[in-house]
Amino acid sequence: MSSNKKNAMTAIFLAGCLTAFATTAFAQSNQSGQPNQGQSGQQPNANKAQKPGDTGSSLEIPTNQPPVSAEEDAAAKAFQAMPNTDLPKKIAAGEDFLKKYPDSRYRPAVYSALVFAYIQTNNLDKAFDIGDKEVALKPDDAQTMAVLSQTIPRAMNASTQEPQKRLAKAETYAKRAIEITPTLPKPEGMPDQTFVAAKNETLTMAHSGLGLVYFRLGKYNDAIPELEQSVKIDPNPAPDPVNLYLLGMANVKASHFDEAAIAFNKCAALPGSLQNSCKNGAEEAKKQGATQLSAPK
Repeated sequence: MSSNKKNAMTAIFLAGCLTAFATTAFAQSNQSGQPNQGQSGQQPNANKAQKPGDTGSSLEIPTNQPPVSAEEDAAAKAFQAMPNTDLPKKIAAGEDFLKKYPDSRYRPAVYSALVFAYIQTNNLDKAFDIGDKEVALKPDDAQTMAVLSQTIPRAMNASTQEPQKRLAKAETYAKRAIEITPTLPKPEGMPDQTFVAAKNETLTMAHSGLGLVYFRLGKYNDAIPELEQSVKIDPNPAPDPVNLYLLGMANVKASHFDEAAIAFNKCAALPGSLQNSCKNGAEEAKKQGATQLSAPK
């Protein structure tokens, strides 16, 4: 995903759960149970939204629906053409379009764009609501399911209502995205390299989301391979530091201290908000590895 997108997702994660993880993880590394949920009410910074894998392709139009009016067609194309530099304006335009054309065949494209815009502006309840509508309307939208599967568990905190229900939804979305992404056909005219990168971005988010779901459920040995895969297939020059941090935390929880130190060190080498936490994590993992017995993998 883009650096702006990574920054936004990192900010959401930090606001939702990082404080609790950092202050309790190593003291409780040999205890079972779910990770604590964050207490912070801090809002993540707004960043420019960019849909991962966006190639600027035209609006998808179902062929089995009747033609739209010229006015609706123009409004949909105008919305698509709006830049992401003014997200409140784009959100307002999308919401206005849906009110004016509630049964439009362009709804999937508008829903999908709004999901990412809402996430970038930290309007997460709206993102989750419109995302559910998009998936219900277009069950093969792997990209939307992937970003929801990653955002839902990252945004959870102590005030999250029905956390188990939310985790179950994120798990369903992640597994579905992982299942269908490899089967998606390449859009006509898209270069092979671009298509592979777009699929890998989707899978990176889905494996990240599934890994964090397992982490929050205390299934650390299940979380580790998902987070490892997320880091491995990330098509960006540098992997998402959140995934490296989580991989380090999951390995600590599973008493794999050497692997934890490796993940934390990779995270610490990347600039950003998690750098100091990862440096501390690597040091603590090394100390624990020197005084405690590591579990077999």
